[in-house]
Amino acid sequence: MRRAVSVLGELLVTAGVLTLLFVVWQLYWTDLTSGRAQASTVSSLEQQWAAQAPTPTPTAPTATATAPTVDVDETPPTGDAFAIVYVPRWGSDYAVPVVEGTGTEELKEGIGHYADTAMPGEVGNFAIAGHRVTYGKPFNRVEELQDGDAVVVATATQWFTYRVRSHEIVSPRQVSVIAPVPDQPGATPTQAWLTMTACHPKHSARQRFVVHAELESVQDRSAGAPASLAAVGGN
Repeated sequence: MRRAVSVLGELLVTAGVLTLLFVVWQLYWTDLTSGRAQASTVSSLEQQWAAQAPTPTPTAPTATATAPTVDVDETPPTGDAFAIVYVPRWGSDYAVPVVEGTGTEELKEGIGHYADTAMPGEVGNFAIAGHRVTYGKPFNRVEELQDGDAVVVATATQWFTYRVRSHEIVSPRQVSVIAPVPDQPGATPTQAWLTMTACHPKHSARQRFVVHAELESVQDRSAGAPASLAAVGGN
């Protein structure tokens, strides 16, 4: 009996150590490795876009109630990075790639784009998802976004500035939040929206924290970075 109790105790201690190591790996190591990989992807995209940029012809930002012609007119292959998201409220150094797809593997690579939703700047709903913890946690501070905050999306030739209009907390089954007109399934879109989704609360997948933003303006990359990229909130 004593030997059995001793063996059981050793097994429980071993299990506890393994569980602790798993938590450390899940919460910290994946952040480190995915964060580095995502930063590398951002750098690669910026270099690629700079290399293929046309001769600069500066133009002013264009305010738009409906979306203009956009440069990402075809859905990229699943897993491919095609855009970069900047959120000034989260700091001037915040820049995370957007990859096609929202599966487990895609969300390790950055922010995921929901299949069959609009592309950046298009009329409809450019819907994206990101982790709040683990794998670089790109949407860790999603609750801090305030009405009027800028969410800037860069593609190979354009900058798209969206402004936060609302947020909500919903069930994971409420997929209407990523409908072409958010929360109005079946409605015909006339504006360009961006919807950000993340698990809520942190460390749980029980609900989703959702932020809706409306396209405010579009600017060619040849005109330089938009003024909306200026950091806010003391970051």
